[in-house]
Amino acid sequence: MSTANIARLEKWTWILIFVGIVLLAFGLSLQGRDALLGWGIALPGAALIVVGIVLVWVRSRIKISEEKTP
Repeated sequence: MSTANIARLEKWTWILIFVGIVLLAFGLSLQGRDALLGWGIALPGAALIVVGIVLVWVRSRIKISEEKTP
């Protein structure tokens, strides 16, 4: 995997995690007024966090190959 692809993977990992945290917090704060809307926002946020955590694991399993230039 090239370093550009690894950098893109790392960028999307943290974007998903932080957007998920914001959505989860926003959804939980809305539950006092509208439980259905709150869960409708919180659950996708939690799913984004899980996807981000899986991407952290995927990134940890990728071996960086040293490209040798002659």
